[in-house]
Amino acid sequence: MLSVCTSVCLSVCVPVCLCVYVCVCVCVCVCAFYTTDRLYFATVRVKPKNSASTHYFSTDEEFIYESFYADFGPLNLAMLYRYCCKLNKKLKSMISRKKLVHYTSYDQKKRANAAVLIGAYAVIYLKRSPEEAYRTLISGNNAGYMPFRDAAVGECSFNLTVLDCLQGIRKALQHGFLDFESFSAEDYEHYERVENGDMNWIIPGKILAFSSPHPRSKVENGYPLHAPEAYFAYFRQNEVRAVVRLNRKLYEGRRFEDAGFDHHDLFFQDGTTPSDLIVRRFLHVCESSEGAVAVHCKAGLGRTGTLIGCYLMKHFRFTAAEAIAWIRICRPGSIIGPHERTKIKKLYVQDGCSLRVSKAAILSNSQQGATSLATLYRSILENNHNSQVICYLSKHCSDEFIDSIASFKSSLIQHDVHLVSYDLI
Repeated sequence: MLSVCTSVCLSVCVPVCLCVYVCVCVCVCVCAFYTTDRLYFATVRVKPKNSASTHYFSTDEEFIYESFYADFGPLNLAMLYRYCCKLNKKLKSMISRKKLVHYTSYDQKKRANAAVLIGAYAVIYLKRSPEEAYRTLISGNNAGYMPFRDAAVGECSFNLTVLDCLQGIRKALQHGFLDFESFSAEDYEHYERVENGDMNWIIPGKILAFSSPHPRSKVENGYPLHAPEAYFAYFRQNEVRAVVRLNRKLYEGRRFEDAGFDHHDLFFQDGTTPSDLIVRRFLHVCESSEGAVAVHCKAGLGRTGTLIGCYLMKHFRFTAAEAIAWIRICRPGSIIGPHERTKIKKLYVQDGCSLRVSKAAILSNSQQGATSLATLYRSILENNHNSQVICYLSKHCSDEFIDSIASFKSSLIQHDVHLVSYDLI
């Protein structure tokens, strides 16, 4: 990949006080993305003008994030799709002989969102790795990018970077979650609206996130509420077989059951960390369902995103940051507050040192399993100080045996080692 960053001085005539013109020198940071030296990303202070050899365009005022509080991105999946379509069209159009410059302003929030757009394009269509795309974005004298934050009120204790977003997109692409050949931006934008169900697919055909149904459909204080029956047609059309409720009961679960859907209650308090038992039960529901699973808490953002993130990490090897990034791109505002992020990072994270138990030594309820665990424990203490270790368990382990590992966790923590355990796929 051509990775070029230059500082360019543009002379721009700015009208000042009627007929007096002042020539202003504007510093522009430019990154080249395309192998044929055609696609660039620039940060400018003054809007540039097209020339015979260069076409400039910006999406700062076209794709705008709808914030909940102080959050400002990343932009959602439909906006990313429309950006990619726009850029593909420009590259193939009559201006194909010109250099294309996607420019953004020095507004740090808009700049970060623009960087994710063009970086994601490089990952999806130019087959760049996230690291290659990000290196181009920060090469030369380019400043770094403001990290994204959650949708909570107050200070944010966790930053999601542009690179995290690119890595989450790449992981989704690898597993077939992201396929713009079959993606419908119209459907996405229709069903994400509150009046149409407030639903987003995180794993197409497998896991759908939505907000809680209510006892009956009505508009309350200008806000549309939907009864369970409002979802039946869409769920059947998309082969949803199970519904998981994580919040307090607002409707009777049997209304879904009477319509042929499985309904599961896995309540835990908003803003708190789900227990290991809740996580295991959620994973079991997703793994055992013959169709898709629709998951909701009250708003379908915090608790919902947290448990879906655990599923992504267990079955598709997403890191914590990749899972959070992908879920927020699919459903903006998801995973809120330190408790939810901590659960994802500490229970199912694959960052850091990952020690995989060989198949011959898979932990089980047998004497061999106990011996393997003791061997694993010694190995961790000898070789993996200040680490995070993943322990793969047999799918047939009993809950009691899995819970017994907690005593080992306590011992390991004293040595700055964190043992992370979950079922073997």
